[in-house]
Order: sequence, then C-alpha cells, then structure tokens
Amino acid sequence: MNTASPLEPIRFDTKIAVLLRADLEPWQRLNVTSFLVSGLGTQIPEVVGEPYEDADGVPYLPMFRQPVLVFEATKETLTTAHTRALSRSLPRSVFTSDLFGTGNDRDNRAAVRAVPTAELDLVGLAVYGPKNAVDKVVKGARMHP
Repeated sequence: MNTASPLEPIRFDTKIAVLLRADLEPWQRLNVTSFLVSGLGTQIPEVVGEPYEDADGVPYLPMFRQPVLVFEATKETLTTAHTRALSRSLPRSVFTSDLFGTGNDRDNRAAVRAVPTAELDLVGLAVYGPKNAVDKVVKGARMHP
C-alpha cells in the first residue's frame, strides 16, 4: 500500500500493461484495449481506486488507481509475451482475432476455448503484476504511438 503524503508523487510497485498487435486498425486497438482491461478490476480489486465526485457532489465510478501502459508489437512478440505471462503466472486477459467475428460474451468465451493455447491468434494481451515481471513480459514491444 502506498503511504505517500498528499504532496509526494504516488509510485506503484505494480504495473498494468496492454500489448496490442501492431497491424490492428485504430478502432480495433481501442476496442481490444477496452475489453482487455475490463476484467482486471473484477479479479484484482486493489487496482481500482476510490469513486470520483465533482464539486457539485455528482458521483462517478471508480477507475484504475494507476496508469495503464499500452504497447504494440509484432504477432511474434505478442506470442512471446503471452508465453512469458503464463510462465510467471501473472493475471492476464487475451483478445484473439476470432473475437472480431463474435457479438457477445458467450461466443467470445467459446471462441477462445476452442483453440489450444499455443495456437491462439492473439491480437491483444493485458497483464498485471510486479513492475519487473511485467517489464520482462513486454520486452521487445514499444510504447504505443
């Protein structure tokens, strides 16, 4: 837990990273990123901060308490990153190319379930964990432009 004073910068010993395949269209990048990070807060509640409220007292939903770093890479680097995330047992979510052809959660899950791990056609991966472990997972990728 962070014990910094209100004036000190907040630093995190964890990292949230999204890795996207470089050949995605702009709309696909946004869609994939949104889907990938959506599961983190439900499974790892400590990544979610407190609810927001504006000066008029209107409440807003809480969001991640730390930045989400978005990277891009080749298909091969994405596959390697997936293998690294699995070997480190880091919390992760995946988005495969098959999901662009489905229209609901049930079909999405069935599409992933139908393909062996080594054959997943990954277009996106989100991972959370200690900074050094996440850095090793995304090694070879570059920050999204």
